[in-house]
This record gives sequence, C-alpha cells and structure tokens, in this order.
Amino acid sequence: MSTADERVAVFNEDGHPAFDAPETKSRIELLHASCADQVVDAVVNAANRGLWAGGGICGVIFSKAGMQELTEACEEYDTPLKDGDAVITPAFNMKNAKAIIHAVGPNFGVTPTAFEELFKAYYNSLLVLKENGYHSISFPLISSSIFGGNLENPVAESTKQCVRAFKRFAEEYPDYEINVKLCAFGSSEMEKAKKQFDEMIKRN
Repeated sequence: MSTADERVAVFNEDGHPAFDAPETKSRIELLHASCADQVVDAVVNAANRGLWAGGGICGVIFSKAGMQELTEACEEYDTPLKDGDAVITPAFNMKNAKAIIHAVGPNFGVTPTAFEELFKAYYNSLLVLKENGYHSISFPLISSSIFGGNLENPVAESTKQCVRAFKRFAEEYPDYEINVKLCAFGSSEMEKAKKQFDEMIKRN
C-alpha cells in the first residue's frame, strides 16, 4: 500500500522530482535546466524593478526574445515596479513560449527579510498566467543568485517560496490546471533545490 508521501512525491516522464496537487490536475516539477528553454505557455524572467535587460537569466531571455522588441514592450509599463510584482509581455522571437512573465524578486542584500515579497513574485506570476488563459509556466530560481544577499541558502529559500505559491494557487483555484516547471540551472543549485523540494512536498 502506498503511503501519503509516495502518492504526492512522484517523478515525471524524465525522472525529475514532481508534485501533483491533491484533488487537482496541477503539477509542479523540478528540472535541472534553463527556464528559457522550456516549451511552455509562459517563461518567467527574473526581472528588476525597471524591467530593463540585465545579466543572468534576464539577459538570456532578452536575447532570445529580441532585445529591441522586448525592451520596447517593457517600456509600456509604469516603472519602477514593486518587489513581488509580475507583468506580462509577448515572447516575440522565443519559439518555445507564447509569453514572458516578468517577476520582480526582492534583493535580500537590501531587504533581508523580504520572504513574503519572494512568495508574491511566484504567486503573482501564477495569477498573471491564469488571467491570460495560459496553463504552463517555467520559473528560474528567483532571488537565488546576487539578490540572495546574506541568506544562508538562497536557492532553498527560493524553492520553498515557489512550492508555497504553487500549493496556495492549487488550493484557491482547484479547477484551473497549471503545470509549473521550476528550473535549477547549475548542478549545485539543483542539489540544493532538490533537497528543499523533497522536504516541501512531504509536508503536504
């Protein structure tokens, strides 16, 4: 007989850790990959408050979408945005996605206790996904690199808040199916994220 943990802690077709929300068809999975390469409705950009092109995954997404086109679309928004905000633009030249959701994660070097803002960056992205009729989304580990500040384990914190946001969304919108891909790019990131991911899904 399966235990409760075995029923919720599953693996996707490629062997990656995944979690199926109880009583819904929604799923979150952890991938050792780039969020910019996933075939999804919306790719999430770890955005800055000004929505300008930056480094890391932000720079990758701007390059793939088209620097000029995406910059002009971002300029349509009234900036600076607040930590936790999420807005949407077309994906332009990205063939693997229909849209880009720009989520503003907090800089823990400036606001060292901004855990709720990090949660909101994930959760508001899911709300924007739903508002636009989309169902699949790929996230980077928001605020886990230079924005991690002095957090002991920013990768684990980002993973935790992503899973929290997924669970909250699944509870509040059980009839709206979403497929969330949380992407850890480096091997070290994946190791830390998987440990936290496994702990989170066992708490269900």
